[in-house]
Amino acid sequence: MARALVLLSVVLVSLLVNQGRASDNQRLFNNAVIRVQHLHQLAAKMINDFEDSLLPEERRQLSKIFPLSFCNSDYIEAPTGKDETQKSSMLKLLRISFRLIESWEYPSQTLSGTVSNSLTAGNPNQITEKLADLKMGINVLIKGSLDGQPNIDDNDSLPLPFEDFYLTMGENNLRESFRLLACFKKDMHKVETYLRVANCRRSLDSNCTL
Repeated sequence: MARALVLLSVVLVSLLVNQGRASDNQRLFNNAVIRVQHLHQLAAKMINDFEDSLLPEERRQLSKIFPLSFCNSDYIEAPTGKDETQKSSMLKLLRISFRLIESWEYPSQTLSGTVSNSLTAGNPNQITEKLADLKMGINVLIKGSLDGQPNIDDNDSLPLPFEDFYLTMGENNLRESFRLLACFKKDMHKVETYLRVANCRRSLDSNCTL
């Protein structure tokens, strides 16, 4: 009888611990989604402010010469469409999200100088700090998903894009400044999508529609 009670106590403690971990994990996912949503909204506002500051002729030029389909982060292996994203595992989406965020930590230092924005004027490093916090949170989620297994990612062996390109371009280069903002918005949208689907994968829901 005593042995049965001890065994029951162990099982109950184990269940409580697992429930606590699940709750913490869900909280981390929710925080990560909220953080990247904010970055995506900030990117959208920055590019809108930039466009509003242009003359009509400058806007027409950008609409003709800017290759919206290309960003340097496209070198990071990632799902190419909704179907591929929905079929990707939670761990794969977390790793890609981590890589995308990491690739913007360094060049994000130039974002506040590209456009005058009330959201970044008070703290030029705000975006960089938010990216670093999000990167840390995603890294914790990755480690939790690995459950002690080594973290092996094909993208880890690739050099980070952007660094030379974005930090050496002139602030007065209209085309490249717009490209910087457009690519940042594009990548934050990607990460937001990947984290939403990864969160859905965590719940084992087969209907993770976008």
